[in-house]
Amino acid sequence: MRSIDLSVAAWRKGSYSNSDGGQCVEVSDAFTDVIPVRDSKNPHGPALTFTATDWSSFVSAVKDGSVGA
Repeated sequence: MRSIDLSVAAWRKGSYSNSDGGQCVEVSDAFTDVIPVRDSKNPHGPALTFTATDWSSFVSAVKDGSVGA
């Protein structure tokens, strides 16, 4: 997999994230080939990257209850 520059990414928090320090994820839509995901409490830490298809499948599975949220 090619390296991507996440310093240019615009991040948005997941809809279940809140300000009380709970489990928070951020995703970036800045790239066409991959969806980077990171822990919002550790923004300078590592990020996972998923293909757009895999990320969409995961989000759909969470929404329909196939995997735990």
